[in-house]
Amino acid sequence: MSASRETVAERIALALKRHGVELIFAQSLPSAVVLACEAIGIRQIAYRQENMGGAMADGYARRSGRISVVAAQNGPAATLLVAPLAEALKASVPIVALVQEVERPNFDRNAFQELDHIALFQPCAKWVRRLITADRVDDYVDAAFTAAGSGRPGPAVLLLPADLLREVAVESGHPRTATLGAWPIDRSRPSDEAISAAALLLAQARQPVVMAGGGALTTGAPQALARLQEVAHLPVMTTPMGKGAVNETHPLSLGVLGPLTGPGSIGRHSRGLLQQADVILLIGTRTNQNGTDSWRSIPKSARLIHVDVDPAEIGRNYEALRLVGDAAETLTALTDTLSLCDLSRRLAGRNQLERKIAGMQAAFESERGRILARHPSSLRPERVMMDLQHCLTPTMTVVADASYSSMWVAGQLRALAVGQRFLTPRGLAGLGWGLPMAIGAKLANPDAPVVALVGDGGFAHSWAELETMMRLGIAVKVIVLKNGVLGYQKDAETVKFGRYTSACHFAPVDHSGLARACGCSAVRVENQEEVLPALQTALAADEPCLIEIITDPDAHPPLSLYDGTLDAAEPSPAFAEAV
Repeated sequence: MSASRETVAERIALALKRHGVELIFAQSLPSAVVLACEAIGIRQIAYRQENMGGAMADGYARRSGRISVVAAQNGPAATLLVAPLAEALKASVPIVALVQEVERPNFDRNAFQELDHIALFQPCAKWVRRLITADRVDDYVDAAFTAAGSGRPGPAVLLLPADLLREVAVESGHPRTATLGAWPIDRSRPSDEAISAAALLLAQARQPVVMAGGGALTTGAPQALARLQEVAHLPVMTTPMGKGAVNETHPLSLGVLGPLTGPGSIGRHSRGLLQQADVILLIGTRTNQNGTDSWRSIPKSARLIHVDVDPAEIGRNYEALRLVGDAAETLTALTDTLSLCDLSRRLAGRNQLERKIAGMQAAFESERGRILARHPSSLRPERVMMDLQHCLTPTMTVVADASYSSMWVAGQLRALAVGQRFLTPRGLAGLGWGLPMAIGAKLANPDAPVVALVGDGGFAHSWAELETMMRLGIAVKVIVLKNGVLGYQKDAETVKFGRYTSACHFAPVDHSGLARACGCSAVRVENQEEVLPALQTALAADEPCLIEIITDPDAHPPLSLYDGTLDAAEPSPAFAEAV
């Protein structure tokens, strides 16, 4: 069709192509847009349920560094996008959602599946608009991408009346040529004065510590953080969302802290360094409840420096020296300035600090070994994680479902490279998003291995996407930790109330059978010696695979909530020495 006869739907597709969009997560609707996309080579990834499609778009955006696009029908399909868009908003993930509306003549007449989508999406998106005229297509598509990928990233929603999509697009007097698909779109940094003040504070600090959040994983930020860590001799710990921002085998890396401070955690030993710190550099963290162990891990005595692209997050919970800007740009400028400072005292104490951190790692391994020794006949998730660590490569992406799966991955695995990705839905922590996020991550980088770790409780939300994996040939390796219970619900209720509700136990489900029914290779593992061979076989295969591992229903991650309750209260020598 000639440019003068392009429909609005075709113009939308061309705008998406201009922004480098290669995939659209959709289920055929809005049909006019999806048909137009497929006609010009934009691949439709047809999900089975809109909630899962939103999570796929999330995983794709996190792993690819590109703004993802998800589409849905009006009404019930639109409502199912609310939860994944809310996750993206809280986790700062850029997604453009294209949502069909009823035809304009039918507005406010109780048309079939009509809903106030503007009111629906406003709490869970940065930007919500309705395209209403055929001459503003490129304006609105570009505005959606700009909103999603600039400042603090997040979801943008563009509402598309069905009748408008069939109209002939009107040529604009100001054609648009920009490509806005990669994020962050803009790179900002603080003033030289602010950078100098922060550098001076870090250079003069006796025991500075870095805490990196999810913002430290934006494009270029892990590399900038690694340079800062090396140049300024700084110990770095991360929040659960920041995992992978640094190489966790580096001698100055402390792993994940957050709520993981119970027996059998590295945080039980490393938290002492944070408590002793006189200066703490916060990078890309919302200082939220999980990242700070309910706001208990940041000592009152420490001076804080906070790097964040969102000025409203700096000072939300803790007053700090403000470094408003992109993490990569800000850390690069900060390192350049610090390299001009006298860091001889920090260098002189580096060997001792590295020995102390190595002792913490050894204490963690020893404590984990004692826990496993107390349960010799149980197949525990810690053992599974140790075997997965044996298979881990620097290019592998590990995706975890919410709840315990996220904590096993965050606390038991070690990143092998700067910027290695461990994706967890920690914005809202909705169950069931692990598998679809892994699908999105695999589509973002098809040549790199992707492993999804899910519990049987969360996996029940997303079984149907096994068919999506098989239909589209998406070779995700799925590990199902089957313990027959809603683990966190059971344990948290036990701690808080002394009992738990009847919803915490499941009927037996054959997950490997479910996978095979979809045509997916699957194996059931009941003994520890079977785990490593099953992982190696699955990772060697160029196809989707599922490993169902029967695990101890009483095993739980070392959360602070259980320290002294479900877990015996045994003080950490490293922590006792530090404080």
